[in-house]
Amino acid sequence: MQSGGWRCTASVLAGLWAVGAPAGLAQSVPGSGPVGSGTIKHVLLLSIDGMHAVDYFNCARGVAGANGGEPYCPNMAALGTTGINYTAASSSRPSDSFPGLTALIAGSSPKTSGIYYDVAYDRSLDAPAIATGSGLPAGPCTPFGVPTGTTTDNTEGIDYDGTKLNGGAPGAALTDGGFASIDPRKLVRDPAAGCAPVYPYNFIRVNTIFGVVHAAGGYTAWSDKRPSYAFTAGPGGVGLDDFYGPEVASTVVPLPGVRTAEGASCATVRDTSAAAAGQNWIASFSNVQCFDQLRVDAVLNQIAAKTHAGAAAPVPTVFGMDFQSVFVGQALNETGVGTGGYKNSAAVPTPELVKEIKYVDTAIGDMVNGLKNAGIEGSTLVIISAKHGEGPIDPGLFVADGAQSPATLLGAALPASESPLTAGGIGATEDDVSVLWLKKGASVKAAVELLERNAAAIGLGEILYGPQLALQYGVGGERPGEDARTPDIIVTPNLGVTYIGAGGNIEDHGGFSHDDTNVMLLVANPSFTAQTVVDGRTTAQVAPTILQSLGLEPALLEGVKAEGTQVLAEVGAQLAK
Repeated sequence: MQSGGWRCTASVLAGLWAVGAPAGLAQSVPGSGPVGSGTIKHVLLLSIDGMHAVDYFNCARGVAGANGGEPYCPNMAALGTTGINYTAASSSRPSDSFPGLTALIAGSSPKTSGIYYDVAYDRSLDAPAIATGSGLPAGPCTPFGVPTGTTTDNTEGIDYDGTKLNGGAPGAALTDGGFASIDPRKLVRDPAAGCAPVYPYNFIRVNTIFGVVHAAGGYTAWSDKRPSYAFTAGPGGVGLDDFYGPEVASTVVPLPGVRTAEGASCATVRDTSAAAAGQNWIASFSNVQCFDQLRVDAVLNQIAAKTHAGAAAPVPTVFGMDFQSVFVGQALNETGVGTGGYKNSAAVPTPELVKEIKYVDTAIGDMVNGLKNAGIEGSTLVIISAKHGEGPIDPGLFVADGAQSPATLLGAALPASESPLTAGGIGATEDDVSVLWLKKGASVKAAVELLERNAAAIGLGEILYGPQLALQYGVGGERPGEDARTPDIIVTPNLGVTYIGAGGNIEDHGGFSHDDTNVMLLVANPSFTAQTVVDGRTTAQVAPTILQSLGLEPALLEGVKAEGTQVLAEVGAQLAK
């Protein structure tokens, strides 16, 4: 792990390794083992957050009303000529970034992984020792005592300083805090473990592709949008050899020496408009590209046999990053600059969204060229997908109403840390979905009846609770056989209804709708024959497929084994031909 991100003693590290190593794999030195099948030695996984299947369809072919009708993602289109395009792929439900990425790297749903959202709830844990930067208050914790339950915060709120690009990690370089950016005092605590802080990599209940590949002797790397994405390492935190997670919610600063894939300099802040001044990276169409470029440069370094920071290292066996630019291009209405999103329900993008897709495509082209220059294009499987979609695509359906959300309606029935009625609090888990945990003793039946009586006010689409919810997520509660993280109620509103309140965003994600969940999924290698698969697949199938392509057993993933997640059979067939 890079950038001083690991701060445990050697004895603690050895103990965590014993916990994190999947059964049946030797404890190898990273990079020393013969990981990989006869064909595939490396897997590059890219998440273009928000990228729908239809976005790829439109940009690869061109669509009337955008870019003069001409195609605008030539590099991804070229990958499609030797790739398998899954047009009906579905992301996780909820379609938030945390469960969405978990599906891609662990092959499991929240039922098994315990990952529902970056802000969720756990009945078996207690509050942090000090308040988080996102508003989760401190609270008591009695070692080996009865837990009180707490909202769980895995946002920028757990950074030492979420306003800084390096997360405030002591002694860190401008952009590079990594694991060391996480302030243990701001982590929720586990009474059953003597009130030890629960790091993000121990919050996830299952192992990940990185842990399995690392244990088999492979070298692993991942870059994401904030330090809390250290959870990708999996239990014990030992699965990642090179983690890079600058803070996306930090204040925008100049980035000397950084140029976007399209050649724009980030040495000075690109967007100094009133709407972007003093804001974070996702408040601007142009500034977000500079943030993404930090991670693009990290991946290019890794392709060139370096760490993300430029030191000599093996080319990772499995590595990748997420992009924020397309999500911003979809969701942002930047006053005085432009409006993102779509023109109509046919998903014709606005000019601002076209620019973001073009930028990401150019960056991916640089990565493909890097693979070619390194002589490993043929032995690398490139997978492009998305943690989540974004909705509504039809701009006429958008409704922003934070004042009449299910959580606001049920405020008194929610734990104080979950209630939006708590002044200055972290608030409920709501975007264009409402995931609800009730306080002890509150009646689920009464809460559902109240929501149904106010269906029009909250834009109610469907309520999941009781057996309908248990089928997908298990039974929530504190007794044996119940799950401390399973919500009591999930509300999916009518398409277009969001609970984010009026502001700069014109779309959101988290819900169960087609717009939120139908994401791009392209698996490419120069040896493949172009193929389109139109029946349903899920992004959870990516994780076992990655292991299989590297010659490893998919069932080494605990979530895959528990849920019976299948590989993408078409990939194996193409590799076997």
